[in-house]
Amino acid sequence: MATSLALDQMTVEEKILAMESLWQDLCAHAPDMASPNWHEDILNSRQAAIEHAEDKFEDWETAKENIRKQIS
Repeated sequence: MATSLALDQMTVEEKILAMESLWQDLCAHAPDMASPNWHEDILNSRQAAIEHAEDKFEDWETAKENIRKQIS
């Protein structure tokens, strides 16, 4: 079933509400969806990078501050 939205006629608020509705529906049906085959490969690659200290994490507040610095 193809659905078309008149995005150019929607307000930002209407677009956000539409996205929230889509997200809620996807979350409600998540157990019915299988991950794509390539997903496990990506996760394994990222886990290996963490184990070999090739990747690092930072808390969300630090990440947001770094993003703000990069775009300002």
